[in-house]
Amino acid sequence: MLRMVAITMFSIILFSEAIRASDLRVVDLTHAHGPDAVAWPGNPKYNFTILYRGRRPGGIWYESNSFQTAEHIGTHIDAPSHFVEGALRVHQIPIEKLIGPGVIINVKSKVAANIDYRVTLDDIKDWETKYNKIPDGAVVIMNSGWSQRYPNKTLLFGSEDYMDTATIHFPSWHEDTVDWLLKNRNIHVIGVDTPSNDYGQSTTFPVHQLLGANNIPGMENAANLDSIPESGTIIYAAAFKLYEGSGSQSRVFATHTVSSASILYTAPCWTISVQVLVMWVAAIKF
Repeated sequence: MLRMVAITMFSIILFSEAIRASDLRVVDLTHAHGPDAVAWPGNPKYNFTILYRGRRPGGIWYESNSFQTAEHIGTHIDAPSHFVEGALRVHQIPIEKLIGPGVIINVKSKVAANIDYRVTLDDIKDWETKYNKIPDGAVVIMNSGWSQRYPNKTLLFGSEDYMDTATIHFPSWHEDTVDWLLKNRNIHVIGVDTPSNDYGQSTTFPVHQLLGANNIPGMENAANLDSIPESGTIIYAAAFKLYEGSGSQSRVFATHTVSSASILYTAPCWTISVQVLVMWVAAIKF
């Protein structure tokens, strides 16, 4: 009994040392929501009104504002209901479905050769060859490098006349790839760093329809994907819980740890607690 207690205490303390030997990184994957926020052509512009900003009687500072915004603007979540009648609206999406292991599919070199590129099953297989099978509950995001164009609408939509949606060009997902992911992997969110989960030239939006039919949220206009590893993160798509919403602005962010090379060799080596050594010795004696 005492041996088991000693071993348990040793494990707990060692785990605490491991946490201290690691650095937690939090990376914002969200474009600022403001006057430059980009919405799909035809949506109303963002509007911000200062209701009060100044000192109140007695000298106390006070600020209060009002804003109006489209749902599908900036970094945001598409609810399944966006393209499928009867599917989940934003307030109905379980919060646990907006978080998961990050899977970043890097297709930047392919997009450089073809701005209408759509992520293929080979791209998924390449990722799994590197990092093993996509984990359950994953948040899978295409990294095309496109977010560098945000918020320049001409560059983002790949057209000088972007109000004419027939002229729009940007990369995204191929519907066959998304269909395979939904059938063969447990996916929480599928996203892109472009304005849509369907590529710019799409007229039927099959990816949106697939996601909606399977009650999978879509995420669009992700930012800063080059700042996180392709595997090993947890991604949070923290959508504003908009009642009846077909979409919602989101504060998307990722967390991951950067560990020291070895707990035992973290300089200076004596930083391992005396308690760890004592419990280790005790465990052996028992």
